[in-house]
Amino acid sequence: DVNESKLDLDIDWPGVFKHAHAVSKTNPFWNELSASNPFVHDIAASNRNKNNKYLSILKEKPYLFSKVSSNRDSLASSGDELDIDCLLRKTSARRSGRSKSVSDFLDIVDNQRFNPHKTTPQKTIPSDVTWLQNDREAYKMAWLSHRQLTRSCLDLEAMSHSPGWAQTQATDIHVVCKLNHEGGSVQLPDSDINIHVPVGHVLPGEFQEVGLKAILNPPSSFNNELSITVSPLIELTLSNLNTKEAIFLEVKVAAKVKNDPLSQVMSDIVCFYSLDKEGPFKKLENCYTYQDTIQVKLRDLSHVMYAVIAVQANKIQPPATNVWDYVQRTISVGIYGPKYIHPTFTAVFTVFGHNYIPGKLTICDIKKGGKNMPPVVFQLWGKHTFLLEKPQDLNISLVSCDPDFEVKMEDQSKNIKEEELKTGEMVRQQFLFSMLGCREMHFFVFLVQIKVLKSSQVMQFHVTTPDPAPKLSGIINRPKRLQNRKEIKSAPLLLIPTVKYPKFQDKTLSVNTYGVALKTVLRQNKIDYLLEYFKGDTIAILGEDKVKAIGQTKIKEWYVGVLRKKIGLVHCKNVKVISREQAMDTADSELTTRNLVEQIALPFKKLTYIYSVVLSTVSESVYDWRALAEVLGYSHMSLDDFNEAHADKESERVAHVVKRMKEDCHANKKKRLFLYELIVALLKIDCQGLVARLTQDTIILTAAVKLGKYWRELAEKLARLTKQQIEAYEVPHQGKNGAVALEMMWKPAYDFLYTWGAHYGDSYRDVLQDLQSALDKMKNPVTKHWRELTGTLILVNCMEVLRASAFSKMEEEE
Repeated sequence: DVNESKLDLDIDWPGVFKHAHAVSKTNPFWNELSASNPFVHDIAASNRNKNNKYLSILKEKPYLFSKVSSNRDSLASSGDELDIDCLLRKTSARRSGRSKSVSDFLDIVDNQRFNPHKTTPQKTIPSDVTWLQNDREAYKMAWLSHRQLTRSCLDLEAMSHSPGWAQTQATDIHVVCKLNHEGGSVQLPDSDINIHVPVGHVLPGEFQEVGLKAILNPPSSFNNELSITVSPLIELTLSNLNTKEAIFLEVKVAAKVKNDPLSQVMSDIVCFYSLDKEGPFKKLENCYTYQDTIQVKLRDLSHVMYAVIAVQANKIQPPATNVWDYVQRTISVGIYGPKYIHPTFTAVFTVFGHNYIPGKLTICDIKKGGKNMPPVVFQLWGKHTFLLEKPQDLNISLVSCDPDFEVKMEDQSKNIKEEELKTGEMVRQQFLFSMLGCREMHFFVFLVQIKVLKSSQVMQFHVTTPDPAPKLSGIINRPKRLQNRKEIKSAPLLLIPTVKYPKFQDKTLSVNTYGVALKTVLRQNKIDYLLEYFKGDTIAILGEDKVKAIGQTKIKEWYVGVLRKKIGLVHCKNVKVISREQAMDTADSELTTRNLVEQIALPFKKLTYIYSVVLSTVSESVYDWRALAEVLGYSHMSLDDFNEAHADKESERVAHVVKRMKEDCHANKKKRLFLYELIVALLKIDCQGLVARLTQDTIILTAAVKLGKYWRELAEKLARLTKQQIEAYEVPHQGKNGAVALEMMWKPAYDFLYTWGAHYGDSYRDVLQDLQSALDKMKNPVTKHWRELTGTLILVNCMEVLRASAFSKMEEEE
C-alpha cells in the first residue's frame, strides 16, 4: 500500500545491499526480516525509500523516529517497535508469534485499546551518522546499548499471566541536541540540569552536538565529613571543539547552605570537574550560586567532560559534627515497578543522594523463586521529597490500601542505615506484592511511610500502581494442544466466617440529660449546625462531651442538642442542664434513630473524597455483603447477581454492592449522593469504627482543598513547623518555575495534615477537635463559612447515643 509509511534509518551500508531489489525477489524470507532483525530492516529499507532524510537525535523521545507522514497512527514506545500495523501485515500466517517480543504484543494491544491520535508532521534535525556507515558492528552495538535486553527468550504462554518480567525499554538517561551558531539550551528530561550555549559559540555554518547524561551514583570520594554530593555525576559531550565562547552548566541541587553566619562562612556549594569519569577532579572557580541553584562557566572544553556538585566545608566547628549541620538537605525517594502489574510483582523503594529522580531505572538484583532475574527496566510510579536534618536510620514500610493485594510479611518494613545515606549513592529496598486468591487484576493504591527512627518525624505518601497488562488472547495463537487441554480448577478458597451485624431499629432516642434555654437565640444570618431556640425551651442533650467551635465571631463551648426534630449545637452558657426526671415537657426534643442517622450524616453531602480509597476501605472492613446490600436498598440481590470475578471473596462482593450503589447515584445525581448514602448505611449496621475512619480521611482531604495556600499558617499553629519544614512539604509539588501552582496547593496541605493526623492513632475525635480549634484560630478562619467539620464533630459525639438506642443488646447476645 502506497499510503503505508515505513520507519527507516538513513544508513547506507556501501555495497552490502546494492542488489536489494533482486534479492527480495529470490529470497522468500526477505519481507519478514524486519519483524525479527532490526539491523537488516533498517539497512534494507533505506535503499527502498530515499525520501527519509531526517532523523531525530533526541534519544529520549523515540516517537520522533518517524518519517514526515500524514497517514500513520503511532503508539510506539521504543526504537524497534516500528509501524506495528505494518509489522503485523508483513508477518507470514505460518510464522509463530513467539518470534515477536512481548513489548511488541503489549503495544499492539495498547494500540487497539486506545485509539491513538494522528501524529502531525514534524521537521527534525538531520543527524550525523557518517561514523556508523562503514562500521556495521558499531551500528549494532549502538542499537543494543539503546535497546538493552531487546529480545526476551520467555514463554509467551506464561507471560500472558505474568508479563511484568518481559518488558524492555531504553535505559540510558541522556539527551543529545544539535545547535548552530545561534546557540540555545539543552535540558536533561525530567530534571533541573541544563546546558546553556551562547550565541557565537561556534562559527556560522558549523554545528555543535551537545550531549547530557546523568550517572545516578556520584563519586564516593566526595562523601565524607567535610563534603557531600548534591547532584548526580553529569557527563557532558561535545562534537565540535572549534569554539569561540564558553558554555554554562546550570544545576538545581538537593541542598542549600543555611542562612546563619557560621554556615555561610564555613561551607559553600562548589562544582568539581574532570575529563575522566574516575577523576581526578578539580574545583572550578567560575561558579555563581543562588540558594539551591548553581551556574558554572566551563572554559576548558573537551569531547567528554564530567562534573559533580557538592557542598564542601572548610572545617567542622562544634557544635557541628559534619557538613550536614551547615546545610538544609533534601532527600528524594522514588517508587519503581514494572510497566504493568501482575499477580506477583516487586516494587523498589529507592533513595537518591540528589534531587534527580529518573523516569526509568534498571534493576539488576531482582529475585524470583530464589533465583536471580535478568536486569529489568522499572518505571517510576511515585516520588517524594523531604527535609532530613542529618543522616539517620530510616524505617520504610509499604501498606496496601486494597484488600486484594498484600505486601509479603518479611517485606512490610525495612531499614536504611545512616552509613548508607552518608555514601551519597542510591539505596534500594525491594517490597514483594502479591495478589490474594485468583480473581481479576486491577490497579490499586498503597501507602509508603518513612520514619526517622531517632525522632518523631514521619513522612507518608500514596502511590497508585499502573494497570494490569492487556490480555494477549486473540493475538498470540495458542497451540492446539493447549487449547484442547482441560483446565485444572484450583481448590475453593476457605470462606471467612460471616459476621452477624445487629439489626437497626427505628425508635425514639433514649435521652438522660436535658437543658432549659436561659435566653432566646435567633440569628438573622442562619448558621449551619447551630440551633435556634426560645427562652424556656427544653432541649435534649446528646452526651456530656462538649464541642469547641467558632460561633458567629468567637470560639465557644457547645452541647450537641435536639430541638423540634433538628440536631445542632447550643452554647453551654445559654442552658441549664437538668436530668430526665426534672424535665417537664420533652415533646419538642424527641427524635427517632432514623432521623438521627440521616441528620448526623449531612456533612458528607459536601465533603470531598477519593472513590478508590473509600471503596477499598469499605470492602476490607465490611464482612457481610448481604447486610450492606439490605440497608442500601438492594435486599433483592442474590449470589446470582455476581459474576465469577466477584464471587470468590466476601470483600469482592461488598465492593460489587458499593459499585452498584455508586452507579445508581451517578445516574440520579440530583437526588442521590454516594458518600452520604454510604455513611447512612454503615451507621445502620453499626460500623462506627469504619465511619470514624472515613470521616477523618474525608475531612483531612476537604480541609486541604479548602485551605489552599493558607495551609502554611495552619501548619505553624498546629505543629509549629519552620519555614524550611513547610518548604520541604512543597518541594515535591513544585512546577518548573520552582513554585507550587495555586490549584495544586492542596497537595502539600494534604501531605501535612495526613502526617499530622497519623500521630493521633485511633483518636479520631481528638483529630477533628484539634483541627477545628486550629482552623478557628486562623486570621481568616475558613470554618466561618465551611461548617462541615463542625458537623462531623456532632456526628462523632452522637455515636454512643445512637448505638444505645438503635441496636438491641438482647439481639447481640443471641
